[in-house]
Amino acid sequence: MTTEMTETTTGVAVSGGCLDVLTRGRTGPTLVFVHYWGGSRDTWNGVLDLLPPGQATVRFDQRGWGASQALPGPYHLDQLTDDLARVVRTSVPGPFVLVGHSMGAKTSQLLAARRPSALVGLVLVAPAPPQPPAMVTEEYRQGLAHAYDSPETVCHALDRVLTATPLPPAVRATAVRDSLACGAEARREWPLHGIARDITRAVRDIEVPVTVLAAENDVVEPPHVLRDCLLPHIPHATLTTVPDAGHLLPLEAPDAVASALRNFLADTATNRDRGRGIQS
Repeated sequence: MTTEMTETTTGVAVSGGCLDVLTRGRTGPTLVFVHYWGGSRDTWNGVLDLLPPGQATVRFDQRGWGASQALPGPYHLDQLTDDLARVVRTSVPGPFVLVGHSMGAKTSQLLAARRPSALVGLVLVAPAPPQPPAMVTEEYRQGLAHAYDSPETVCHALDRVLTATPLPPAVRATAVRDSLACGAEARREWPLHGIARDITRAVRDIEVPVTVLAAENDVVEPPHVLRDCLLPHIPHATLTTVPDAGHLLPLEAPDAVASALRNFLADTATNRDRGRGIQS
């Protein structure tokens, strides 16, 4: 393993304790990965393996999940956004791109709306949209709150709801582990409250380039929901649909996610060079 690919773990102080943050690579802008409800920093393993050598990355377990499970609440979106902001301030020395999946994408939208000076882009992977879809009823949220109650319910959610293609056994085992590695309060906060929060007013302030990856067979955040509940509120965003995949895009189609990130970084570099008046 080269020096550039060596991962370093640091403790980032947040309210109530520390987040363990993994950093890797030195070539920027830094990609800051934010996982889904039920995931962990390991959600992104397959994607990271397909990025260019030396690409700077940061990933961490959000408050209440994985290695951050012991951190006290609250676990609402504002707290998660404050945590993400602290991770960026502490671990990212220069320009960065937020890469958020599902719940992590909603957190990323909220941080992008604060307009951090070093933020150069936002990649939303099967994102929870800023406008709650009509299907997010009280009955839906109450049922969702029990999706990770036991290994059996997790497996049902993975096989019947979250994925459209079978996961490799090791990847599936990690997903099951991650979904169970949380406290009851953190597990229930998103389905009972966060998923239904309307952040459309906030996301109007997002100014950086935004790309959205939808999954063709996603039943959680289908492409038509993102067209109706996200694009009208972030009108400069571009949406691409990944064929065949379901909601867990980073696990089902890491190659498509990594390819989108490489293209986004290339476009960002081109635009930055144009802004400096550099001719190819």
